[in-house]
Amino acid sequence: MNTEVNLAGIKMKNPVTVASGTFGYGREFSEFFDLSKLGGIITKGTSLKPRSGNKPTRVCETASGMLNSIGLQNPGVEYFAENDLPFLRKFDTAIIVNACGSSVEEYVELCKILNTLDIDGVELNLSCPNVKAGCMAFGNTYEGVKHVTSEVRKVLDKPLIVKLTPNVTDIASIAKGVEDAGADAVSLINTLLGMKIDIDKKRPVLENNTGGLSGPAIKPVAVRMVYQVSQAVNIPILGMGGIINGEDAIEFMLAGATAISIGAGNFISPYTSINTVEGIEDYMKKHNIENIIDIIGKVEMN
Repeated sequence: MNTEVNLAGIKMKNPVTVASGTFGYGREFSEFFDLSKLGGIITKGTSLKPRSGNKPTRVCETASGMLNSIGLQNPGVEYFAENDLPFLRKFDTAIIVNACGSSVEEYVELCKILNTLDIDGVELNLSCPNVKAGCMAFGNTYEGVKHVTSEVRKVLDKPLIVKLTPNVTDIASIAKGVEDAGADAVSLINTLLGMKIDIDKKRPVLENNTGGLSGPAIKPVAVRMVYQVSQAVNIPILGMGGIINGEDAIEFMLAGATAISIGAGNFISPYTSINTVEGIEDYMKKHNIENIIDIIGKVEMN
């Protein structure tokens, strides 16, 4: 069996990656399994300068999922380059840095630095607040996505994947903006905006009031959006949203994803990603599939 995939020029031994913000920079999970068994690692969101994130409480559990409002806490790209990247490079897996910013200028300066590092690609997180535009998200409009992607494309030679928010009316048009701006792939979906209320205190559980919903609860939404985007663009898709096993991964690939990411599943079990790799192989054996790419986008609609 051949489980290799090519995501926007990034060659991976299998289609399983781990989603930004759920795997840190890999150190903790390396105590459980060999990270080289993964197709790729997408780092925690990394910014130009260190970020302290939001005030706690920042995470809470929900039915079939979790809410988070971490606020992109991270030590900054300089610390990452000096301390985390050398560790990650010990493993035979693709390293993709999730890049976040609060302005177009910040994204550009960050990606100039990332372009000089020994990484395999960049995942541009366009769900970050645009402070200069009244805290609106870059990823909410075709024009906004196209503008920031175009500016980053000018300074980044490495494969560029753009991560989209699902909190929009027409995900396909947003993805088209990414493609028109010259990105190599899209990743979706990011978290859905949600809220949980403490009925005794009569206040939201999260200090920031709302947070991003992830986990199995969002999978049907994610699969639908991956399919819609696959019909609208010609660039590869990195699919994510509630994947916790091989069957989930296959579902995303049939919908049109070239590769997938494990997110909240990493909190359910540190072995979720490795079990997913094995689950994909079991599916291929069961259905006599020799090459994993033969199932991409092969869903037969009613």
